[in-house]
Amino acid sequence: MSAWEEHVAAALLGTERRAPPVLDGEPGGEPGGEPGRERDGDDAAGRLLDQAALLAVRRRAGVVPVRGADLEPIAPAPVEHAPAVPDAAAARLARILAGEQIRVLPEWLDAAAGRGLRVPPRLLPALLERGRSDRMLRPSIARAAGRRGMWLALQNTDWAYLVGAGPVRAGDDPAGAEAWRSGTRHRRAAYLSGLRGTDPAAARALLREAWDREPAPDRAAFLGTFAWGLCLDDEEFLESALDDRGKDVRQLAADLLARLPGAAYGARMAERARACLTRRTGPAADVSWIEVEAPREHDAGLARDGVPFHPGGSFAPRPGGGPVGTRAAWLREILARTPLPTWTALFGLPPAAIVRLPVRGGGAPDLHTGWARAALNQGDVAWARALLGDGAAVDEPEALADLLGVLPGDERDAAAAGLVRRAPDRAELLRLLERVPGPWTGPLAAAVVAILTGSAGLPTRAAEHTLMRLCRIADLRLDPAAAERLAGHPVRPHPRPLTDLVDTLRFRGAMLKELS
Repeated sequence: MSAWEEHVAAALLGTERRAPPVLDGEPGGEPGGEPGRERDGDDAAGRLLDQAALLAVRRRAGVVPVRGADLEPIAPAPVEHAPAVPDAAAARLARILAGEQIRVLPEWLDAAAGRGLRVPPRLLPALLERGRSDRMLRPSIARAAGRRGMWLALQNTDWAYLVGAGPVRAGDDPAGAEAWRSGTRHRRAAYLSGLRGTDPAAARALLREAWDREPAPDRAAFLGTFAWGLCLDDEEFLESALDDRGKDVRQLAADLLARLPGAAYGARMAERARACLTRRTGPAADVSWIEVEAPREHDAGLARDGVPFHPGGSFAPRPGGGPVGTRAAWLREILARTPLPTWTALFGLPPAAIVRLPVRGGGAPDLHTGWARAALNQGDVAWARALLGDGAAVDEPEALADLLGVLPGDERDAAAAGLVRRAPDRAELLRLLERVPGPWTGPLAAAVVAILTGSAGLPTRAAEHTLMRLCRIADLRLDPAAAERLAGHPVRPHPRPLTDLVDTLRFRGAMLKELS
């Protein structure tokens, strides 16, 4: 019986029934010694495990690597260009990944990427594993993981989600063109997205050649790479994809065409939208208004262009009113996909003046919400300013909050503070703030701190609920400098949500200093 087999037998029977064998060269293991004799104070079970570990190392040290014709070595990771974060920041990231203040992880990643830094290699496995269960985290991981992070994700199918979270840069996948010919779906999408970044025409030709042979999920994944380098040269291919047998492929093609200035798709939507809106002028030439008539039918052309019969959320209740009906939902979808220059040309007015025009028939929320979605999709600053103003009737707080991202950075806080002040109730205020990205500084931070301190001093259950929800939203977005203002609030003792908020703000403040 070999030494390894003797140790296995002792482990199976237990050291109380069979003493651990003695290894040659170990204390008590001289040749000719009595096997199993224990030294005073020796732990039999512990010695068995120690010797088994030693035997395992010996066994592995003698293994010769197998080199078969069907085995290929893995290509090495590409060279990193960005420096790793400082040691203190890396240590904090390890604490975060271990569970301490885990909700700040997206901010840590975005702050590191924004400073041109990357996650140190030793923490990449834990970070990529975290992204498996948190889809919202994946874009932030893609920005901060560096080239080695992308390379590592391509070696493990559980982490291959990272390929779809951002464009793959040239050299990130050392397998190169071979990945397209024989790789997994994620590897092939990675190669295609990298090619889109350098040669969109070549990527388009490559996909066109393979298109009919690919299953629908793969076609959708590959078509998603057109988001990088999207241009009018892609229009013909995307138009043909509107007739694809895969539902996800058709919807993705429609969404991409809606973002493509000058495409025939936008002209078709503009024709439908103009049929729904009429500008009327009263006896006085300077008095005019808009009449809105939602589409009366959902034809095959509308379906082909990506407007579903029941758009998502079409029956969600509007604030202060009934549900958004099917016809109104069609109108909102059409307006969201119509090029905004359609309206400045039709009305001969700038966006702010168009938004101020009265709307007859109660269609203002549908009209303004559709325009808000269009302004977001098309990144139109002038329309975003107009729709975030006092006269707009957008009834989706989420759409308004998302529009803030279209504004120049120096305008966002003031515009967001205006939305906070105009919120008709606490429920809409919370829905709005849930979508306003951080950091909240300047007038927005002042407005939020005022609401927090006001709610902390009220004994009602409604105020307690508002405080708890608002603290939960603000802890990741409020400027960490607000911690001391909140800590100095005169109400004693501080409510638990406010105490937790101060602790998180201080943690974030130290975190951002380490990344500076």
